[in-house]
Amino acid sequence: MDYIRLTKENLESEHICCAISNNKDIQVSSKKAWLSERLDEGLVFLKSVERGKCFIEYIPAENAWVPIEADGYIYIDCLWVSGSLKGHGYSNDLLNECIRDAEENGKKGLCILSSAKKKPFLADPKYLKYKGFDTADEADNGIQLWYLPIEKDAEKPRFKDCAKHPRADGDGYVLYYTSQCPFNGKYVPLLEKTAKEHGIPFKAVHIKTKEEAKNAPTPTTTYALFYNGAYVTNEQMNEAKFLKLSENMI
Repeated sequence: MDYIRLTKENLESEHICCAISNNKDIQVSSKKAWLSERLDEGLVFLKSVERGKCFIEYIPAENAWVPIEADGYIYIDCLWVSGSLKGHGYSNDLLNECIRDAEENGKKGLCILSSAKKKPFLADPKYLKYKGFDTADEADNGIQLWYLPIEKDAEKPRFKDCAKHPRADGDGYVLYYTSQCPFNGKYVPLLEKTAKEHGIPFKAVHIKTKEEAKNAPTPTTTYALFYNGAYVTNEQMNEAKFLKLSENMI
């Protein structure tokens, strides 16, 4: 398969693999605005020429919107192949391109978020292990930082203390999120509206800078939901799922 690398010149015209093609949709426009700013910081978004979810997004770890100490590494925001595109080796193609890029630029290795058992929206640990990755660090909520060293004896990347021990201030629900995931543009306002209509304490904290992300109280800055201070999930929710979760919390 052929792949396309996003640039500032083609960003507006290219589909960004989020199942929505309309640039006027808030989900697409918010993601593309976020991508445009990150391209100047070394972010790479490589996608298939075929329509569908088949892409890798990575960035020098120094510029990653996650609270990690990983100087000299490449951080993979997302590696995603789904639907009819699965089972054709495209994940290997995309990951191999990231490895090649890291080697050519003298990086220590790659790192990515995962877990001991597969969690929604995190890399599959079985696949990572198959490709030679190993765990470098683990937060109290079970989210792990995996790494693939390129430089011999490279120091392992690690979580910052704020991510190692995730905790949010405030009662009720507190949601930390960024515009990295396009779906937040739609579903975060819906959760705010639903919580207000049902009298559920809810606060959304939109992380808008790299510095805020690197000091966030969660390893998953793209989406992290807390309840009464305790971490709940990194899985994005619609209104029905949120209300069901709230019922179970009572």
